[in-house]
Amino acid sequence: MKRATALLGALALLAGCGLQPMYAGGSTGPVASALADVEVPAIEGQQGWLVRNALTDRLRQGQGSGSARYRLDVVLDDRLEGLGLLTDETIGRERRTLRARYQLVEIASGTVLVDATAGSDAGIDVVGSEYATIAAEQTALENLAQEVADQIVVRLTRTLREQDR
Repeated sequence: MKRATALLGALALLAGCGLQPMYAGGSTGPVASALADVEVPAIEGQQGWLVRNALTDRLRQGQGSGSARYRLDVVLDDRLEGLGLLTDETIGRERRTLRARYQLVEIASGTVLVDATAGSDAGIDVVGSEYATIAAEQTALENLAQEVADQIVVRLTRTLREQDR
């Protein structure tokens, strides 16, 4: 009985905290619809291709109203630097950093709704096999592109949700 009372009390407190689901209404809700109306132009380079694909997957591009209401401009900075000098003066570790500067622009008015950055980095072991090192660098870039796209979409979601209110 005590547990049930405590549970009901906790539920009552949670209901009054003001938390609301981000994607209320599911795939037809206002936030999901606004995200589907974001156009992502081509981004330069292989890393740009990876980030753009990750963004369009998350934004459901092409499933919006037909004409985009927003444009997401993204500029990337991809760096690979050697760390951990070994006794034979070779590099033993690398760090790959992917940073994105992005702007969400309302197409009709040209208003910039979001001007922000996102980024992540990954450590890579440099091994004796050049092929293995190149494969690790590529895998790191693919993972970083996914992480950066996730960060961007979270920020866009919060902004578009605030606009819907």
